[in-house]
Amino acid sequence: MIRHSPRVHGFTLFEVLVALAVVAIGLSAAIKVASSHINNTAYLQEKTFAHYVGMNILAEWQLAPQWPGSSRKTGTALMAKVEWRWSLETMATPDPNIRRVEVSVYFDEQDEKSPLARVAAFYGKPR
Repeated sequence: MIRHSPRVHGFTLFEVLVALAVVAIGLSAAIKVASSHINNTAYLQEKTFAHYVGMNILAEWQLAPQWPGSSRKTGTALMAKVEWRWSLETMATPDPNIRRVEVSVYFDEQDEKSPLARVAAFYGKPR
């Protein structure tokens, strides 16, 4: 004859529910961290592409044969299958032989007050 112990070993329903609650809280925290990481990665990628656009615009201006006057220009550029908006502002400096050129790059029209990237350079007058 087999004897059954009067004491049953195992977890109660309450203990299982508490363990599941702890696991659920831990997993939700891990999901939040992963989501934040993905959002930051996308933002940094956009910022990097915007910086590349700004640097390309400055390089085009550096290669242009004309001496830039004080002006403001806008345009678009394609980078990473995205149409980026940019504005270029040329300003005089205290030295008449040097111009400051600043390019601001935007993701779309709503971002005009806060550009994703702003790049500046100084150009000397060609001799």
